[in-house]
Amino acid sequence: MPHSELRKSNIESVRFSIRTPPDFDFWKTIYSHGWCSLAPFTVDTRRETFRAVLALSDQTVYDCRISYRHRSLAIEAHSASRMTASRRIELRTMIEQIFRLEENLREFYRRARTYPEYRWIARMRAGRMLRASTAFEDIIMMICTTNCNWSLTTIMVENLCNEFGLPATNGVRSFPSPESIAGSTERVLRQKIRAGYRAPYLLAFAEQVASKKIDPEGFRTSPLATPDLLNSMTAIKGIGPYAAENLLRLFGRYDYLALDSWVRAKYSELHHRGRKVSDRTIQRRYARFGKWRGLFFWLEMTRDWYDEKFPL
Repeated sequence: MPHSELRKSNIESVRFSIRTPPDFDFWKTIYSHGWCSLAPFTVDTRRETFRAVLALSDQTVYDCRISYRHRSLAIEAHSASRMTASRRIELRTMIEQIFRLEENLREFYRRARTYPEYRWIARMRAGRMLRASTAFEDIIMMICTTNCNWSLTTIMVENLCNEFGLPATNGVRSFPSPESIAGSTERVLRQKIRAGYRAPYLLAFAEQVASKKIDPEGFRTSPLATPDLLNSMTAIKGIGPYAAENLLRLFGRYDYLALDSWVRAKYSELHHRGRKVSDRTIQRRYARFGKWRGLFFWLEMTRDWYDEKFPL
């Protein structure tokens, strides 16, 4: 129902808070990478809030405005549906997933403090990486980053939400469910979403998830060794090594560097005066960090982001 047809009395607003870990930093988590600028997320720098439009399993949609106060996430959630106990639990869990509140980075910070050039990481409480509320969403968005510039990625993800997402009370939409994309066609994905060659990959993946042939949430909690988990993800059509290694970071695995043209150029600028070097040279430099190598690498490449509150 369009926002203009909703009466204020039919919109329920609820407020609640979620306690954060001592090493959590709100804005450094939000600006840890580009997901914060992709629908259904937006940042309001004037109000200093982070917005997430989230669809629950029963298709109830909440337009959430999130800020940080007193070492807690302060959430104001708006919906046309009544907040029940089960909905509150599910919504809370989704927000905890987005901000990675369950992730324990104490070992990483201890390691960073042993290197003078990386002590800033623990001091600034950097390293916690924003992710989507579901692994399905992370994977779809990652496919939309392949072989294109960021502006096209932004357009594709926004189009997916507008075409297939569920509407909130004010017309903004959630990220689409696997079933909604699976019910589409390759032609629609090419023409309306502007997915190009990615269209069959998006459709096939959504169909596999909708039919329960793939459980993407299992990637976040998988007991597999990281190389085996990487192989499982690259078996998905449209997910190559670049996309899989980036996804591993969102799933709490930092064994790989996820090299692309941007970070290669940044590395060359920082360490070789702009001269191109081989991937093997880059990998050798970070091998000493073991299972944390990918996180050390990413934070060094984005070091200048952490000098501003709103860098992107």
